Amino acid sequence: MSILSEFKQFAIKGNVIDLAVGFVVGAAFGKIVTSFTTDILMPPIGLALGAVDFSNLFINLSSKHYDTIAAAKAAGAPTLNIGLFLNTIIDFVIIAFAVFLLVKWINHLTGADKPAPPNMKDCPYCATPIPLAATRCPHCTSELKAA
Repeated sequence: MSILSEFKQFAIKGNVIDLAVGFVVGAAFGKIVTSFTTDILMPPIGLALGAVDFSNLFINLSSKHYDTIAAAKAAGAPTLNIGLFLNTIIDFVIIAFAVFLLVKWINHLTGADKPAPPNMKDCPYCATPIPLAATRCPHCTSELKAA
């Protein structure tokens, strides 16, 4: 089998296609969350904190004064962009929580969140854990009744 045909089989397999689709959908979801954070969530929070515009919250490290991050960047001034960093942290928390809920839901649907059935029991004489099928306790050597 040639390398080209092996690669074709690899690329056509469902896992690779699923991964590509998941990547594209994840990128789009990231844009939606960023827009939600920047355009919907942060303005009311800024208003509640005294009309603070988080997208324009920065510390100027140069000696000149700039009213906006855009003006400081255009002048090449170094800045600490605290507001943009806060927006990014909130984006991350929202995305991480959404992924957590998605994984939790998928685990519930597939039954991965259910505990495995017990395969051990306690010896009635010495309380040592032993396999369910055991007929003699390996610790105290007591004969066990068949269940």
